[in-house]
Order: sequence, then structure tokens, then C-alpha cells
Amino acid sequence: MPVHAWKAGPHEAEIVARLLVAFRDHMGYEWPSENAFLAGVERLIEERDTEFLLAAPDEDSPPSGVVQLRFRHGIWRAGGDCLVEDVFVEETARGRGVARALLELATERALERGCRRMELDVNEANVGALALYESFGFSAGEPRDLYMRRHLDAGPEA
Repeated sequence: MPVHAWKAGPHEAEIVARLLVAFRDHMGYEWPSENAFLAGVERLIEERDTEFLLAAPDEDSPPSGVVQLRFRHGIWRAGGDCLVEDVFVEETARGRGVARALLELATERALERGCRRMELDVNEANVGALALYESFGFSAGEPRDLYMRRHLDAGPEA
């Protein structure tokens, strides 16, 4: 059976939050709390400019992959931008095409919404993710583009 990917609905907020917490744990963080993840997903899943996508290795399996998409108008492209965030696949489902299916659907969703650019950040030590993203045409650019951040909160991971 082929990998199954779909746009998550509000009734799937707990599933999305569970996968994002698994991503948090995978990254070695302890914060934000599970409740904070669920509250955030419940808030964002209702917003027009945010979508969560889920995927499973087949139609009979529970969701094992998630991605968050954020949409905005981009002045420099005179069209939409799609920020791809929080791409995560549970370890038991890796290597089965789940991340690829998520990115294929993310690309479809971005095109349907009139986006002219997709962006993401990735840990450069994650060779598998880099290869996957490059196979979709993502690049760091020349000279090399950097995604920089500044934390304005005093949270434990700041």
C-alpha cells in the first residue's frame, strides 16, 4: 500500500501535538510542555495561514509523520511564501517514504495557495534530511543563505 498523506483537521489536533512532542523529545528538549503543544496546535489549526499535514506508511497505519506549513504574502516574490516547519517522522516509519509524501503534499498545498517560494531550516548535520530537501529543489544558495534566529523569551530552550 502507498504512503497516505493528508491535511490534518481540527479533530486531529491531539495527533499533531503527539507527533510534535515526539519531535521535541527526539531533539532532546523538555519544554514546551505537552499541554502547551496541544494548546498551540489547537490555536493554529484553526488559522487560515497555518496547516498541519499528517502521513502514515499506509492507510491502515496510524499517523507517524507531521509537518507544519505557514503561509504569508512575500513582497520580493510578489506572491505567496510557504514556510515548512517541524518536519518529523517517527523512527519506526523512517525510510518508508513518509517524509517524501509530506513534502509532496506540502508542495501541492503551497502551489494551490499561489506560493512562489518555499523555505525551511535544517540542521546541516542531518544528512538524510538535506538529501531529501535537495531532491525537492531546496538549496542553501550562493553565497550560502543562513537562517538566523533571536529568542526573545526567557524559556528554558532560549
